[in-house]
Amino acid sequence: MGLFKRIGAAVAGGIFLTSPAFATDVTFNITTDLSDGLREALRGASLSRDIAKQDGTTTDTLLSAAQADYRRLIEVLYARGYFGPVINITVDGREAAAIPPFSPPANIDQITITINPGDRFRFGEVSIAPLAPDTELPEGFATGKPAQSLLIGDAVGVAIDAWRGDGHAKAAVNGQRVIADHTRAVLNTDVTLAPGPRLNFGDLIVDGNSAVRTERIIEIAGLPTGQVFDPEEQSKAANRLRKTGAFRSVALREEDDANADGTLDITATVVEDKPRKFGFGAEVSSLEGLSLSAFWMHRNLLGGAERLRFDGAVSGIAGDTGGVDSLLSASFTRPATFGPDTSLSLLAEAEVLDEPDFYENRIFLSAGLIREFSDSFQVGVGVGLRFTDIRDDFGERTIHQLTFPLFATLDERDDTLNPRAGYFADVDLEPFAALGDGGSGARIFADTRAYYALGNNAVLAGRAQIGSVLGAAAADVPPDMLFFSGGGGTVRGQPYQSLGVDLPSGDTVGGRSFVGLSAEIRYDISNSISVVGFADTGFVGADSIPGQNGEWQSGAGLGVRYNTGIGPIRFDVAAPVGGSTGDGVQFYIGIGQAF
Repeated sequence: MGLFKRIGAAVAGGIFLTSPAFATDVTFNITTDLSDGLREALRGASLSRDIAKQDGTTTDTLLSAAQADYRRLIEVLYARGYFGPVINITVDGREAAAIPPFSPPANIDQITITINPGDRFRFGEVSIAPLAPDTELPEGFATGKPAQSLLIGDAVGVAIDAWRGDGHAKAAVNGQRVIADHTRAVLNTDVTLAPGPRLNFGDLIVDGNSAVRTERIIEIAGLPTGQVFDPEEQSKAANRLRKTGAFRSVALREEDDANADGTLDITATVVEDKPRKFGFGAEVSSLEGLSLSAFWMHRNLLGGAERLRFDGAVSGIAGDTGGVDSLLSASFTRPATFGPDTSLSLLAEAEVLDEPDFYENRIFLSAGLIREFSDSFQVGVGVGLRFTDIRDDFGERTIHQLTFPLFATLDERDDTLNPRAGYFADVDLEPFAALGDGGSGARIFADTRAYYALGNNAVLAGRAQIGSVLGAAAADVPPDMLFFSGGGGTVRGQPYQSLGVDLPSGDTVGGRSFVGLSAEIRYDISNSISVVGFADTGFVGADSIPGQNGEWQSGAGLGVRYNTGIGPIRFDVAAPVGGSTGDGVQFYIGIGQAF
């Protein structure tokens, strides 16, 4: 039996002039009881249904849409296993396919689409061979299952991908027979594959570069030349190049023919991005004042996709949180150092912190290595020097430290600025040794976040933070290594850094332990506007063990988000609901979600 059986055909439209059509009614008549999902899919596929709703639609456009609907509706039915449909589309009683496109009617009042889907076909004999070891075809591609046409393509794709994953880069379809038996409503499928030989990676050929050196592109890509072909390794090589930021686009393509030695060369076609970039940001709150930040970056400093970046930030402008804080930093990153997945990072920072309970001048220098184990998981280790001049409630002092920062980050969020699903975790461990006065020990801090979609319009978001300073007294470490609570990054509604540890003298210093918990429910009112309800709580303790010998504070509020396409603009209003550190209402404005 033939595979195709239908009445009507799409006819190409011509170019002609007509007057606009009057209001046109499009009616669907479906002769068989179908699922609501399929009925909606058929209505959604109808071009004439959409065109008829538009103002100023002409009769020629409407006729062309009706004639195009034959094919569009058949594709929907084939995808669901209906291979013997009968479709009639009449335009004021005339079959649309029979109306000459160059002679459309002067006016169209009624389009009637009548669909008799026929029997739903099931798979009869199904075969895809040969298959690579351990190939798992889609569960629905089996005898007796509904014969959805898309499943055939999916099954063939899975089979070919399995061969490619086993090193057979040129696996392809060698032959296929798909026969619809209309008398039994059965679809028989027989596909023959040609796996081809098992190949190894050959050379990486670079095309399109001018500023980034070819040898550095090869090093960064890290294509495992000489090893068995693996499409995942090829994808990793492309991603490594993209992550440098030096290229606007990266595409890795396999050569058409393998080499005589059984290797397959790969061509990397790159389009380099502009070498320089700058940006800026701003955030404001009623108590903390205005914060401004800016950066300038060179993406290809030495011709090897090295990144040089300068950052500057000023915060506390016109705020009630002490004085104005300022930061200037310079960082240098060299990808593919000690392997394609390890980067060298150099950092120099100078910072002035004029906070409510301390004043600190700090210079920090560090060098480290960052290893990416996957697209979402990376680990870093380094060594640093910290020089700090301090004035706080412990008095004036200078502390110099040798530090050994380590971190691990796991980021499985679907969007960094506006996540709706996934989770994030960052753990920082910084052992330190005093050079002269001060104490030795370690600081540990963890920040975890999770996001869960509640239907299509709501998102539940949660955050937990915990920190501790081990081995050293509060007076023996710089104040910025201790913990405070209150403000936009910890407990909204409470004054900035309002919760610390009270000394017998009545003065306040940072604590050696911290716990922060936050929860938000985000609800989309429209594509661009959403509302947020949130609650935050924080704990600061004098001891290293979080939750002991300290106090809690909490706040709650409401917010609005305006989605700009690159990230939401945030406006939050919050007030204290627990603790004795503040009163009144605070507001916060920024870019991106609070966490």
